Amino acid sequence: MIRPVVLCALIALPAAAADAPVAEAVALRPVVSIIVNPETGLPVTYVGTVAARTEADLGFPLSGTVAERPASAGDTVAKGEVLARLDPEDLDAAVRAAEAGVTVAAAQLRSATDARDRAEVLVRRGVGSATRLEDADRALVAAEAQLEQARAAAARARDLRGLATLTAPQDGVVTAVMAEPGAAVAAGQPVVRLAATGEREIVIDLTEQDVAAYPAGTRFAAHLVVNPEVSAPALLNRIDPVAYSATRTRAAHLTLQSPPAAFRLGALVRVTPAARGDAGVALPLAAVLDAAAAAAVWVVDRSDGRVHRRRVRLGPEVGGFVVIAAGLAAGDEVVTKGIHSLDDGQAVGPRVTE
Repeated sequence: MIRPVVLCALIALPAAAADAPVAEAVALRPVVSIIVNPETGLPVTYVGTVAARTEADLGFPLSGTVAERPASAGDTVAKGEVLARLDPEDLDAAVRAAEAGVTVAAAQLRSATDARDRAEVLVRRGVGSATRLEDADRALVAAEAQLEQARAAAARARDLRGLATLTAPQDGVVTAVMAEPGAAVAAGQPVVRLAATGEREIVIDLTEQDVAAYPAGTRFAAHLVVNPEVSAPALLNRIDPVAYSATRTRAAHLTLQSPPAAFRLGALVRVTPAARGDAGVALPLAAVLDAAAAAAVWVVDRSDGRVHRRRVRLGPEVGGFVVIAAGLAAGDEVVTKGIHSLDDGQAVGPRVTE
């Protein structure tokens, strides 16, 4: 009875040994990772629009009724060109009244001067009192002050009359109009929007990962969408500190350097980051071990299918991403998820992406 049992056990052992490697292969966990290259995971090309670096809403510093608006949306205007005018009737009346005030004050000053001269002559002859001369001096001083006040009022009235004409402070393009002739506007209310044509820039949207990989001063090459042969260099000037609530992206402003005339405001362009020898690698901050101390990442060696801990030097951190300034090379496979459940030398399965 014992011999059959032993024989069955011996027969079962090879079968179990044959199944062991299969079980071990199935147990290997796949890893979420990325392959390192300069600016890993970042889009190669962005689409943006040409915009004015300076754009302002222009209006009158006083209230009134718009009499005319020679400028329309899309018009190119030169510095000093008339954009709009207010109805000058009330302002003209104010100027005439102020100038009349100057005439009256000048006549009163002449009368006060004559009175003071007569009082002085009488005092010298001994037939006038000193008190009367003092009164005449005070009246003369008051008349002089009234004339100065009237002249200041007249100058202000003329200035206000001049402010009824809205002119372009610089060469530019009218991008919007907010008031039509006949409309009553308050002081400071926008009438037209003017975009300066002197300095132009390209505006693109960047994710938090892009922001981490592109510091200020990064160079880009810009090409027109309608004619890729037309290009111009651009330099990353600034990135808005606040992200759009809907897309969670930030607007990046690239200053165009000596752009051709074809780079008109509103034109669509494609921009590509120029190759940089010192380009860093942008990784999620969650992929870094001990980021506050001895920063390291898990690198997969596909020659033996195992992960190894590698020290790295961190660069700028933006949002949930960090730039790896040193420690990684092109072609390295870096684990980005589940990093705290790995051991150095652990065998892992195939690579998967998020």
